[in-house]
Amino acid sequence: MTQAFQITRPERRTTSVVFASPHSGREYPRAFLERAELDSRTIRSSEDAFVDLLFDSATDHGAPFLRAQASRAFVDLNRAADELDPALIEGVRRPVHNPRVASGLGVIPRVVAGGRPIHRGRIALSEAQGRIDGYWRPYHEALQGLLAESHARFGEAILIDCHSMPHEAIESVGAPGGARPDVVLGDRFGAAASTAVVDRIEAAFVGAGLRVSRNMPFAGAYIVQHYGRPSRRQHAVQVEIDRSLYMDERLVEPLPAFEEFRRLVRGVVAELTAIGRPEGLRMAAE
Repeated sequence: MTQAFQITRPERRTTSVVFASPHSGREYPRAFLERAELDSRTIRSSEDAFVDLLFDSATDHGAPFLRAQASRAFVDLNRAADELDPALIEGVRRPVHNPRVASGLGVIPRVVAGGRPIHRGRIALSEAQGRIDGYWRPYHEALQGLLAESHARFGEAILIDCHSMPHEAIESVGAPGGARPDVVLGDRFGAAASTAVVDRIEAAFVGAGLRVSRNMPFAGAYIVQHYGRPSRRQHAVQVEIDRSLYMDERLVEPLPAFEEFRRLVRGVVAELTAIGRPEGLRMAAE
């Protein structure tokens, strides 16, 4: 059985910031692939490939990093456990209208990017529940545990939920000045994180020379909606990075300049972890 997640921890925890990557998992159970409609490259098109490598310096700066191991095509950790698709899963009652489920992007996805079907036919409810119990629940238990550790040590938790976005998804979106954003920060329009925290996250990316927009076209999905509770000093921000900056989207391979971009992101990570240190928390509160 594929491991649900991996946590890397710093030698010493120095910040309330937690990094997590729910969509960069690249392990595909053999039985799943044998039943899939798609070839091994196409099935990866929804994967946030290499995002875990971009942010893996988190532990060097005193922050833990939680990363999924199983692929997004197998189970989507950024959906609620009850976002079940009746068009895919036998025995599921048709839910109240949910745009994500209707488009085939529930907790057990029916399609990958571009609406291409993953499965041959439908799957049993027991199989869907097995994926949720074996992968979704352990990941979220681990994430909740890391946030609880932040609260216990620092009185506050800041979740950086790390993602990537297809370049075509932002072609019509303008950042300040009219240019397409390199990074989109999603805070559910202020419901998932305080303005002061998001301002400092934005400043870290802008300081690295990246164009940033907020909430358009991605305001954040289940994870930031569920864990973002700024009134309780728990902030959650979804970070989406344009894939074309570091990878060949068609081949799902790093670009020659990948390591250069990775070094740039490492500088951003250093700035982000500083937000969650005692002095940074005071600055964000002022």
